[in-house]
Amino acid sequence: MSEAAEDRRKADKYGEGDLLGILYEHHAIVHETIDNVMTTTGAGRRTAFDKLKTLLKAHETAEQQVVRPASQPAAGAEVAEARTLEEQEADQVLASLSALDIESPDFERQFAEFKQAVSEHAESEEEQEFSALESAYDEAARRDLGRRFVEVFNSAGGMV
Repeated sequence: MSEAAEDRRKADKYGEGDLLGILYEHHAIVHETIDNVMTTTGAGRRTAFDKLKTLLKAHETAEQQVVRPASQPAAGAEVAEARTLEEQEADQVLASLSALDIESPDFERQFAEFKQAVSEHAESEEEQEFSALESAYDEAARRDLGRRFVEVFNSAGGMV
């Protein structure tokens, strides 16, 4: 089963608007977009890479404004801080990738490393933050967090 399919299977566990379902669905879309960058060339690759950068920036903004404040008391400050640091590192890698020729072997090598780092980051979020959020917040609270997450994501230019 692909990472995206597995994330969607997990998302289906949650009701409409539940923050955890939204986050799993976003992870699926990120995995699919990364795979699209890896499997396309030329203008298609550029379009997919630009979509990925926009998606990740809006997703990270919403996580930092909604998820991290909710997960910090539930999972611990060190967990929330570690995820934020990983996202800052990803932003730096994206900036470096943006400076490369999208068809170059350097881009492909660095992007493959980026893909692995994103997968590890998502897995850490899912194992450490998502489980803590599920335990600490009931469904109604997670729906409220989900609504706020979507609002911030959309205002940050997110597109799903």
